[in-house]
Amino acid sequence: MKVRLKFELPCTPDEAWDLVRSPGALTAVSRPWLAFDPVESASLPSTWEQRAYPVEVHALFGLVRVGEQTIDVSFRERDALRVFVDDGGPTAGALKLVTRWRHQMAIAPGRDGATLFRDQLSFSAGAATLLVWPALWAFWQWRGRGIRRLAARIARDGAE
Repeated sequence: MKVRLKFELPCTPDEAWDLVRSPGALTAVSRPWLAFDPVESASLPSTWEQRAYPVEVHALFGLVRVGEQTIDVSFRERDALRVFVDDGGPTAGALKLVTRWRHQMAIAPGRDGATLFRDQLSFSAGAATLLVWPALWAFWQWRGRGIRRLAARIARDGAE
């Protein structure tokens, strides 16, 4: 099953690329629904590197632990297209209901200096996939609003 978003961001492709490579941005666009706490260190890095990051996932303002997942980061580039790939997935707790996970965020030049942003999650939860999809779809809409809001702030701050 897939969840997809596609829209323009009002910032440059370089600014958008910095945004998707920021664990702080992940935190900002996921709250209050989800929070991610690193398992192996005190905090997530300032910028994602190409490696796996085990995290605990908490829901509802960080009050309910729902499991663990691995955020397995890699990057792909071709011409002006840059893609952030997370091939990790749930490893413990209720999240393990999801058995396949691939998250990609693509950045490309848009019109008039803006950025074309595409965000796609491919996942499976076996027989429960159709039950899980609405929750992931709703969360992706929330994330999309947060990403647009952060990009607008970046563009505004850069223009000052």
